[in-house]
Amino acid sequence: MRKIALLILVLAVVLIGVVLLPTLAQGDNPEDLYVGTVAAPAFPDDVEWLNVDAPLTLDGLRGKIILLDFWTYGCINCIHMIPVIQQIEETFPDEVVVIGVHSAKFLNEGETENISQIVQRYNLHHPVINDDEFEVWRSFGASAWPTFAIVDPRGNMVALQAGEVPFEAFERYISGMIDYYDSLGTDEIDRTPLELALEGASDPGTPLRFPGKVLADPDGNRLFIADSNHHRIVVADLTTYEVLSVIGDGQRGFVDGEYNEVRFDQPQGMALGDGWLYVADVNNHAIRVVDLEAQKVRTIAGNGIMGTSLAPFGTAFNAPREVPLRSPWDVELSPDGETLYIAMAGMHQIWSMNLATDSLQASIGNGREAQFNARLSNSELAQPSGLFLTGDLLYFADSESSTIRVADLANDSVAAVAGTPNNDLFDFGDIDGEYTVNRLQHPLGVTGTADGSQIYIADTYNSKIKLYDPETQETNTLFGQTGNGGYRDGGADVAAFDEPGGLDYVDGTLYVADTNNHVIRVIDLEAETVETVTFPNPEALVIDSNSVTVVGGNAAEGGTIELDSQTIAAGDGELVMTLVLPEGYKINTLTSSVLEANSDSEAVTFTENAVAVEDTTVSMAANFAEGEATVSLELDVFYCEVENETVCLIERAAFELPVTVSEDGSEGIAIEHSITLPENISQGL
Repeated sequence: MRKIALLILVLAVVLIGVVLLPTLAQGDNPEDLYVGTVAAPAFPDDVEWLNVDAPLTLDGLRGKIILLDFWTYGCINCIHMIPVIQQIEETFPDEVVVIGVHSAKFLNEGETENISQIVQRYNLHHPVINDDEFEVWRSFGASAWPTFAIVDPRGNMVALQAGEVPFEAFERYISGMIDYYDSLGTDEIDRTPLELALEGASDPGTPLRFPGKVLADPDGNRLFIADSNHHRIVVADLTTYEVLSVIGDGQRGFVDGEYNEVRFDQPQGMALGDGWLYVADVNNHAIRVVDLEAQKVRTIAGNGIMGTSLAPFGTAFNAPREVPLRSPWDVELSPDGETLYIAMAGMHQIWSMNLATDSLQASIGNGREAQFNARLSNSELAQPSGLFLTGDLLYFADSESSTIRVADLANDSVAAVAGTPNNDLFDFGDIDGEYTVNRLQHPLGVTGTADGSQIYIADTYNSKIKLYDPETQETNTLFGQTGNGGYRDGGADVAAFDEPGGLDYVDGTLYVADTNNHVIRVIDLEAETVETVTFPNPEALVIDSNSVTVVGGNAAEGGTIELDSQTIAAGDGELVMTLVLPEGYKINTLTSSVLEANSDSEAVTFTENAVAVEDTTVSMAANFAEGEATVSLELDVFYCEVENETVCLIERAAFELPVTVSEDGSEGIAIEHSITLPENISQGL
């Protein structure tokens, strides 16, 4: 019996496991490459699926070439494979079905809701399994992130390979497989398109989309926002938050030029110096610079192609625009404005660019992925993603080691200061306290006071903002709640974030890119309060005027409205909620509003626990039996001006209603809820 092919041709010059799939040589038997004899293992019944209405089965996919992508969403090598997978889907739209098998490294990555967010953030248009228990991983024999498995049209395994695989290798192998099966004349390949139900497809738009980083400029009274999934930079007034300008046309691409024509691809970190804004353009693998006076953008490093070769420490590149970079995630400028430090996440190094001599080099790390602290030249980093420079100390958020580390540029050393002290990429958690005790989970951002006496951390996967005190060597939580992320303004006891990716400090205030909530948050450190930035001119951020965009509302207010108790007569009846909208506004029927209801006892039962809200009167059929119950209601309503349907607001409210059911009660539950406009929306949208 032929064995499943283990494809191990490795490019020696590559710093990670890039592979080449085999091609048919003269005299080879195509069956050996394209026909499997061992049936692929069935998918477990208990896993959750995304991007499809119902779970898929191998029997149901018979006739398709199946490409399984085993990944975890914080892994930079997995991120590098997304464009390759998209090319495969575009090249073989009818023959190949890609299934993402998300086998989480971090606890936070195992939550289905978080995977749904990342599926939307990465624009994944194929089915995804939440394999948080590694059932599919083990059954297919995956060994690393990423790993790829190929199943032939008959449902048998034919290939298994770990590492980054070039598109050209996939194209040759899959094309050969298609040609082979077509040559049999048996119509074995099923070219019927697979029906998808994409995550978030019906959700309204937001002014910002997964903002990754934020930069405050007190001297210029400006706030720069990396609106990452809108592929642009937003410039707002630091005091009023009025949108002053937008850099980029909102479409992904790699184009220099004027503000309205330039294109980025998921920009992240920014640095400001002498009228220039430097931008880490992650998926273009480039460093861009914005001339804020001339309102033009140009590329100063990177050629738009992802690098694959290891850059030896200290090797200088004197033509930076010809150098292929790998996922630069953040930038930081030296006080003299001559050196730009670059968190090269995809190379596990920190690079520096001499802006005076126009030269580029690897300055920290040898390129191996680990948490090893030594000299600048031989330390090993793990996906550095955030930078903060104070004096000669360059702090960096080393995301895959779940640490904050510091490079002492004057004394040629690297040390960890928060998170695990161990060289163990799986030692993470959410623990406050002194160094060696405290733990972080995939932090992406770091900033601090000018003198370096307080270092603030975006502990991303714990959805918290933490403080490292260099004097006491302790790291403690300032804001954020234990557990999965949330969205709520208020004091430190209630404020919640959802995977914040970046932050900046100015004069007692922290500005936070609250990535999964699609907003910028402002933390007043003295008052210990959190607020959400609202733009007084949100229409300036609308990209598609024909689609609904939610530009404000009360979603971050939280809390529960305690209603007066009601006595209801036994029997069949209704819960009726009447909504009172501001004058000139209506329910927006272009998107989905919903009222959900639950009861803690059989005294009140609902025929359906959720109904659509399409008018100001909402009814839910119910049955009432003698006894007592507490009815819990959750309302999500999108409303807009009568004459302006595509720009809308959200009203989110939770209610608790005590109910007594007896013979002499009212015929049903009646609730009235008045909606008021947010403070910043007083003169209409």
